[in-house]
Amino acid sequence: MDNSKINKAADILYNSRINLKKIKLLPEECIPKSLAEAYVIQNEVAKRYIKKNKETIIIGKKIGCTNKAAQIQLNVKESFFGNIFSDNISKSNCIINSEKYFSPYVEPEFSFVMKNELDISKAPYNVNTVYESILAILPSIEIVDSRYEDWTSVGVNNLIADNAVHAHWVFGTEVNDLSNFNLDNHSVDLLINKKLIEKGNSKNVMENPINSLTWLINSLALMGKVLPKNHYISTGTCTKAIPISRGDNIIADFGKLGTVGFVYK
Repeated sequence: MDNSKINKAADILYNSRINLKKIKLLPEECIPKSLAEAYVIQNEVAKRYIKKNKETIIIGKKIGCTNKAAQIQLNVKESFFGNIFSDNISKSNCIINSEKYFSPYVEPEFSFVMKNELDISKAPYNVNTVYESILAILPSIEIVDSRYEDWTSVGVNNLIADNAVHAHWVFGTEVNDLSNFNLDNHSVDLLINKKLIEKGNSKNVMENPINSLTWLINSLALMGKVLPKNHYISTGTCTKAIPISRGDNIIADFGKLGTVGFVYK
């Protein structure tokens, strides 16, 4: 795909978000035909977010479809990633403005903070090395919200181009000692308006969220990209994606890791 079509696709996706107008599909000539083209468009969308506000930076990555239920929900068979921007994050117990979103879903996710930037020339890395590169773990909720009218039918390349359908990231309190948690089997409860909606588990995320982080680091390395020190990584949902409505009070209870929540007004 040539640069003019890449830029056209990025402009359409960016303007869709800014103007809150959904699209059915990208024009045929702008639809990414490969993962590589999809990530190039995603990068161009990111440049537009950053250009709009000079104070906006990329502070981390979100990983999508690490969970079989989510893959089935979106009719895809592989995981992918997108960017988390500094102006699209909120501390737990916040209010999220519903006027900024189309039809959002929530996903309770284990997130990590990177302690070290791993040398990509030494990739691929194993799980043990990645574990030692983690500074902290924290509970989080990702809000996903697609620019497409039907995000379940557009396929993985279009989802990636749309910044992996990321919309907002709500985070809880960081915990530095990971040894307190068994991430092979750590339950998570998702409550909306004090009602238990879904029970999830860390094992739904590639069997362990650290496997998801390892996949991301090695995938980035294949692209010649690093995961910087102090970046946040939201590793993928522990449940299927759950739709929310205006007025909802959302809480994800991660047990001894803590809770994270917000009101969608």
